[in-house]
Amino acid sequence: MTYLSRIRINPLRTAGRRLLGSPRRLHGAVMGGLADDPEQQRPLWRLDSDNPHRPKLLVLSESKPDWTHIVEQAGWPHADGEHYELREYEPLLGRLAVGQEFTFRVTANPVQNTNEPEHPTERQRQRAREGQRRRSQRVGHRTAGAQLGWFLARTEKWGFVVPGAPPTTGTSEHPTVAEPVSTREGVSFEADGAACSGEAGEIEPARNVRIAARDRHSFPKRRGSRPVVLHTATFEGRLRVTSVELLRRALLRGIGPAKAYGCGLLTLGTLPDGESGAGD
Repeated sequence: MTYLSRIRINPLRTAGRRLLGSPRRLHGAVMGGLADDPEQQRPLWRLDSDNPHRPKLLVLSESKPDWTHIVEQAGWPHADGEHYELREYEPLLGRLAVGQEFTFRVTANPVQNTNEPEHPTERQRQRAREGQRRRSQRVGHRTAGAQLGWFLARTEKWGFVVPGAPPTTGTSEHPTVAEPVSTREGVSFEADGAACSGEAGEIEPARNVRIAARDRHSFPKRRGSRPVVLHTATFEGRLRVTSVELLRRALLRGIGPAKAYGCGLLTLGTLPDGESGAGD
């Protein structure tokens, strides 16, 4: 059985601020809520901080978790209300059908493999001086256009398409899209005269994807180690199912790299009232 959890984090508590500021600590807190052998599980999680006063941690786990430790250390343990929500995930998976449309949200780590990194290490420079073949290195996409291109170039292998999205060109490693335009809501993209962006709850046919947030994280994987650097982008919008099997796999296994550090959890929602798509 798979479960989707949503936990409230208190940003005013010291422990809450530490969790919010460190993907490594959040990963540890997530693993601490699983009673089964954590080495046998690969939970997905995402931090949604749209409201900085009420950030929420979403976790998809293969077994039923207990988030009491997060509530007691970094939540509101003595306040009224539901401190965390826990729902079975199978009902959503069972409703998927080709042609259905949903709203979606995912934080991902868009990357590319390259033999010519912009900032080579000393070892890479030495290999180049010696005439040795450079090893392929995974580097993060840093611009909004490249990040959106990375996402749109891969949607069909994840079992969906974004209706009305700008077409990608080039290879899957180096896709290109329309140039980004700064907006008050975030980053939008012009395609065929229509902006491919949209405010939450107001997603129109020609405004079906946007980058809601872009971040750079740097933290040590362990004490004394070199820092892990992640460039992340949070995509949200509207999708249409093209393959139930592929979308189910993407929902359960996540998309892209850096899943241990809050990337890859794709969540779906129903369309606004009055629009056709996913049924209730």
